[in-house]
Amino acid sequence: MAGQFKSVFDVIGPVMIGPSSSHTAGAARIGKVVRNIFGEQPDSVDIWLYESFAKTYRGHGTDIALVGGILGMEPDDERLADSLRLAYDKGIEIAFVPKKEKAEHPNQVTMILKKGQRTMSVTGISIGGGNIQISELDGFKMHLNMGTPTFVVVHTDKPGVIANTTRLFQEQEVNIGTMTVTRVSKGETAIMIIEVDDKNSEFIVQKLEQVPFVDSVSFFN
Repeated sequence: MAGQFKSVFDVIGPVMIGPSSSHTAGAARIGKVVRNIFGEQPDSVDIWLYESFAKTYRGHGTDIALVGGILGMEPDDERLADSLRLAYDKGIEIAFVPKKEKAEHPNQVTMILKKGQRTMSVTGISIGGGNIQISELDGFKMHLNMGTPTFVVVHTDKPGVIANTTRLFQEQEVNIGTMTVTRVSKGETAIMIIEVDDKNSEFIVQKLEQVPFVDSVSFFN
């Protein structure tokens, strides 16, 4: 049984504000990961809540946790309880939409962020003990569990982008463990999810951002 857990924190749960690790710690981490992928403060966020999240999001603090994460807060941040007011003060419009549809997981949320003409949709699930997974990004199915150093590269589907990206990892002597590539359609938006062995790989982000046709790069350790 011990092999299921990576550390004692997977058993006793994280330090957090709120009654439930799934509904608060996990929600805050989803919000923060979504904000990191988006890369900037949004003008508005629509938050679609499913199943357990939809039923208890106010009582269990899921609402303040998700917004706190969007503001960059950790689950144990003392400001978490004021996240809705802080978002309002920053001019971010927040809308919560409880959904009646069944979801793949009982603690599932889809967050739709907007900034000017730019829109991004991310679906995350809280799997317990503060642990999370990102299951969809702008319609792309994925399995991002945040347990491995991972790059998310959003780019235009053009010849040479993947080759130039992997060549950069080779030049920096960073080994790729797994790599998933998907796209909307030929010549449109595409995403690379690259898991690497080296936790100290964040220095590559700026180099990746200079690769032609790469739109954004996020690194999660």
